[in-house]
Amino acid sequence: MTDDFGLGLCKMAADDDKRGRISVKDKAILNLKKFDVGDRFSHITLPKASVLIPLMVKDGKLWVLFTVRSMKLRRSPGEVCFPGGRSDPTDRDEIATALREAKEEVGLHPEQAEVICRLLPVIDKTRSLVTPVVAFIKDTFQAHLNPEEVSDVFSVPLEYFIRPLKYTGIPKKMGSIAYLLHSFEYDDSERNTSFRIWGLTAHFAVFLALAIFREKPTFEVPYDLDNWNSSVENHFIELISMVKSQL
Repeated sequence: MTDDFGLGLCKMAADDDKRGRISVKDKAILNLKKFDVGDRFSHITLPKASVLIPLMVKDGKLWVLFTVRSMKLRRSPGEVCFPGGRSDPTDRDEIATALREAKEEVGLHPEQAEVICRLLPVIDKTRSLVTPVVAFIKDTFQAHLNPEEVSDVFSVPLEYFIRPLKYTGIPKKMGSIAYLLHSFEYDDSERNTSFRIWGLTAHFAVFLALAIFREKPTFEVPYDLDNWNSSVENHFIELISMVKSQL
């Protein structure tokens, strides 16, 4: 659902786009608003979690911020992810969860994040409903890491998730439902190190890139890209039905 402000922004952005004046950020917001699910899936009775996907504009391009999980953590230590975690009883909604976790993990205060939308959630391997919340942050943001949870942060050009240099797609199944597990390797030349971005984190990054750029990626995705939004949503609803039948 798009509120009046969103509709106004979309109209202004569309008018500016026709005149060739739309900014990278406004065009991204315009496209993201089309995929905002709002609270449509908040009623689903599964354990809930949220992640914050922090976007920024650097040198005229979109970049996305990732974290590296602390080696002190029992689950998935050292893996790349987005700030996020399980819903707390005090959280108003998925957005509140994502913002709270981002503050706890990297010191991003809610007022430093311009929340744009909630994208279609995903069911993870623990059968939790994970909602990605997209927000713009300043490219000058300086992370203050919680060493108990995060060991590092880094950013990647968003376009890498439709035109990667190093990519592997692994066919998988959850029950009877087939999906593709994405795995990217990103070489950070400035830091002389490489990062592996895979699984749920990679899925969210690919979804975000497809929603914003509206381009066919250089790798296969298990959706009908001509009717991409409905195709992805149908896939999700099928998965929800399967998971509920097993509870």
